[in-house]
Amino acid sequence: MTRSARSLFTAAVLVATVPTLLRAQAPVDPSGHWDGYVEMQGSQLAFGVDFLRDSAGQLIGTLEVPSQQLKGLPLLKITVDGKAIAFYARRDQTMTGTISDDGAAMDGAFAMEGTALPFMLKRTGDAHAEPALKSAAITQELEGTWAGTIATNGMRLELHLANQSGGATGRLVNLDEGGLEIPIAITQTMATVTFEAKVVTGSFAGTLNADGTQLSGKWTQGSVSVPLAFTRASEK
Repeated sequence: MTRSARSLFTAAVLVATVPTLLRAQAPVDPSGHWDGYVEMQGSQLAFGVDFLRDSAGQLIGTLEVPSQQLKGLPLLKITVDGKAIAFYARRDQTMTGTISDDGAAMDGAFAMEGTALPFMLKRTGDAHAEPALKSAAITQELEGTWAGTIATNGMRLELHLANQSGGATGRLVNLDEGGLEIPIAITQTMATVTFEAKVVTGSFAGTLNADGTQLSGKWTQGSVSVPLAFTRASEK
């Protein structure tokens, strides 16, 4: 998507000449749990969103879709400008809306595959903060970025693994579904590596080769298991 560039000088002139009543309002804080639905072909798809502040005060959030057994899916971006809000969990499916004057509701459009579908949400209480997945530290050979492809459908994935204070963190990124990010819990025993996702009911079990360049195994989701191999990405 291209964005038109604006002259900073022109913007400054406009701000200086806009009457006080028309100046941008302070952003509304959307923190809390929101429940609602998207109107889809005469039916309603229920979903929920949680907005909260991290330790640095930055707005973060998660998405849940009960009918798709999705819960705690991280939002990749959240922006608030006055009462206007935009957020998404995948870059090709965005939500833009307006928060009501009393801060209790929002409505807007869910953009997907060139179609805009109406949605509405109501603030129902405090945010449901999903606890961070904790894993024991992993070896240096396993840390880093890995590129993978599911053999049966060619879906491209990235696996990001890193040691931090208190243990290891991991996330699985689906490059063919708008950069969808799935937090994972990792377990490593010698060359045997497993990880489990809670956002979706899925898990991986595989083996790291001797030179630390290949991680081969199977991804299991529900009753289906498919071959999945990761290759260490080149350092840039």
